[in-house]
Amino acid sequence: MSADRTIHAEGLVKAFGTTRALDGVDLHVDGGTVVALLGPNGAGKTTAVRILTTLLKPDAGRATVAGFDVVKDADRLKSSIGLAGQSVAIDEYLTGRENLVMIGRLYHLAAKDAGRRADELLQQFDLVDAAGRVAKTYSGGMRRRLDLAASLIVLPPILFLDEPTTGLDPRSRRQMWDVIRSLVAEGSTILLTTQYLEEADELASRIAVVDSGHVIAEGTSDELKNRVGGDRIEVAVAADADLPRAEAVARRHLSGDVQVDRSQRRISGPSRDGTSQLARLVRDLDAESIAIVDLQMRRPSLDDVFLTLTGHQAEDKQPVVASGRGRRGRG
Repeated sequence: MSADRTIHAEGLVKAFGTTRALDGVDLHVDGGTVVALLGPNGAGKTTAVRILTTLLKPDAGRATVAGFDVVKDADRLKSSIGLAGQSVAIDEYLTGRENLVMIGRLYHLAAKDAGRRADELLQQFDLVDAAGRVAKTYSGGMRRRLDLAASLIVLPPILFLDEPTTGLDPRSRRQMWDVIRSLVAEGSTILLTTQYLEEADELASRIAVVDSGHVIAEGTSDELKNRVGGDRIEVAVAADADLPRAEAVARRHLSGDVQVDRSQRRISGPSRDGTSQLARLVRDLDAESIAIVDLQMRRPSLDDVFLTLTGHQAEDKQPVVASGRGRRGRG
C-alpha cells in the first residue's frame, strides 16, 4: 500500500450527454486534513467523488489518490480508500452488528477479528444499544452512522464522505462531526462533500467552492470570507414602508453590493471602516425617522461568500445530474 495520503486532480471533465457535470476541476488534498467540496445539488461534487474512488472514468484530465492513478491503478487504489456515499448501503435484514461482521469477513478478516472490530465501531458510533436490532428498524441518523462505521471496518488512510449528514437531525449531525474530527486526529485524510455551509466551516481545513462543474474558489474559511470584503453591516427596519428610504440611506454608506431581504425588511452590505461607518448609518437613519428593530456588524459567513461568488445560496436545489446515488463498492 502506498504511504502517500494525498488526493490530486487536474482538469477533470465528465459529461453525461450534453451536460458537463465536471468542466475542468482541479483539486488537491494534503494528507491528514479535511477538504470540503461545498456546493448545491448538481454542482458536480458527487461526480468528482465517484471519479476519485474509481467508480467513474473521467472524459479528460487525470487524478491520483494515495499515489495511484484512479484509472490505470484502480484495482490497487481500492485498498487505500473508504467511501460513505449519499445512499445507505447496508443490509436492512441483518442486525447492526451482523452488517459490520459481514463486511469485515468480506475484507478477509478472521471471524474473531471481524467481531472485535464490529464491537469497537458500534461503541464509537453510539450504536451499542441497537447492535442486536435489524437495520430496517433504525432511524435515519442511526443508519447513516452504521453506514459510515461499515466504511471503516478496515480503517483506510483516505476517506471520501459524500454528503454524510444530509437529512440528519441536528443531534445526529453533530455526532457525525465528532466522529469525523476523531478520524482526522488519528491521521485520516478526508474529502467531504456537503451542501451545508456550517459543516464546511466546522470541519474543513480548506474549502473548494463548486458550482456548475467548476471549482470557482478555494482556500481556508477565513481566506474565502475575506474575499467578500471584511465585516458586514446589517440593519432591519420596523416598517415595510420605510424599507425603500432605508435602502437609499444604506447605499450612501455601505461599500460594494448592498443586499435587501424584503421579507425580513433587512439590508446588508460590506463595511469599509467598521464602527465609524455604523455610527454614521444609524445617525442618518434616525434623521430620516426610520425605526430600527435590529442592527449588527458581523464577520462574513460562508453563505455570504457563496452568494457573492455564484449569485445563489449554497443550499439552493439545483437539478441533480448523474449523481450516481447507488450502492457503493467497498473495493
